[in-house]
Amino acid sequence: MITSSKPNQFSDLSAIEKIDIMEGEEFEIFMEEYFSHKGYKVERTPLSGDYGIDLIIEHEFGKIGVQAKCYSNKVSLSAVQEVVAGLRHYGLSSGMVITNNYFQNSAIRLAADNNITLWDRDKLIEKLAR
Repeated sequence: MITSSKPNQFSDLSAIEKIDIMEGEEFEIFMEEYFSHKGYKVERTPLSGDYGIDLIIEHEFGKIGVQAKCYSNKVSLSAVQEVVAGLRHYGLSSGMVITNNYFQNSAIRLAADNNITLWDRDKLIEKLAR
């Protein structure tokens, strides 16, 4: 067991720095809690066979499929492709991809073509500050 003189070795980290050291499932849970706290009804899909949708968030305007990507590299267009496919499977009105990093240009173009919302690192930091 590792002990530290500090009560919590992560207490000095910012929210985005904490996210940067999360595993994928931890990030999904973090985003589930974020949207729940914001008043959305949230459902997590199965860890495998989720058809590209990690979370389904519901509000008065409909249901949104969310793909959460905690990556050390830029997110490719495959994440957007997965959301596009998952929307139909789950019967959702819109989709989004959230990452602690940034998106490749091809992902940005495909998202624009399919009306998929993207939250990159800067947008995520902005949202967490509210």
